[in-house]
Amino acid sequence: MHCIVYTDGWSRGNPWPAGYGVVLKNWESHTIGRWYHFLGKTTNNVAEYEWVKRGIAEAIHAGAESIDLRADSELIVRQLSWVYKVRNADLFRIFSEIRAMIADWWGKITFTHVYREANKEADALANRAMDEGMGK
Repeated sequence: MHCIVYTDGWSRGNPWPAGYGVVLKNWESHTIGRWYHFLGKTTNNVAEYEWVKRGIAEAIHAGAESIDLRADSELIVRQLSWVYKVRNADLFRIFSEIRAMIADWWGKITFTHVYREANKEADALANRAMDEGMGK
């Protein structure tokens, strides 16, 4: 099965309350699952990496043979594609966890940068996580 993973994560301030949203779809664009989670006080980049990790894990758990991860963070997409180096120690820890998960899996993954307009569903879930986590 080919999966498309849409992910979004951010914080309301930097650092500030943060959350992420993940939408997993099959190749025919049928939704397989949706997840969101409040992370507490952290940075935008940590939130972005956490959602990528969760999205890949859920796709692998669903039996994906290939994954197209679509994210609106150009930085994260370029770092995971080995175009940019990860210099921050906290981000490198999560980056390493993601890379280890991919290495242990037998499938193929691509990372695609999409604009925010193409990522509305995951963005709404990230907002929901923050709203609920902040008691709104």
